[in-house]
Amino acid sequence: MERAQQAKQNFLNGLNCAQAVMLAFSDKLNADENTLKAVGLPMGAGMGRLRLTCGAVSGAAMTLGLLYPEKSKAEMYALVQEFIKRFKEKNGSVICGELLTGAHIKADTSPNPEARTPEYYKKRPCPDLIYDAAAILEEMTGGGQS
Repeated sequence: MERAQQAKQNFLNGLNCAQAVMLAFSDKLNADENTLKAVGLPMGAGMGRLRLTCGAVSGAAMTLGLLYPEKSKAEMYALVQEFIKRFKEKNGSVICGELLTGAHIKADTSPNPEARTPEYYKKRPCPDLIYDAAAILEEMTGGGQS
């Protein structure tokens, strides 16, 4: 699970959840790292910090799209649905707010992100959720090979 560990580390180094997953697969994607960071930025914290779909899940879905641009709409939707099924089986939800409140964290929707302090990382389930998303993606894609 090399990419999963890299995704987790990306988050611990300051990237948001969507960016962390996407950048762990950057060597397999037809986009430079700055573009991936820009595309993933609005998806963090459940899309714009609204606590909707988990950013790690959104990042994984976008990664699937970039890995397999030749897939039909139905094939891509099936891949995303399989990913979601696996993530939900492991974590109970794909909704950021539910994942946070399940970890007894207030799902704040202010547009201002919290400071990334050691306490921030200790209390959040996000690093493990990011790891899970990237691990599932890695399993599904054979490490991201198209």
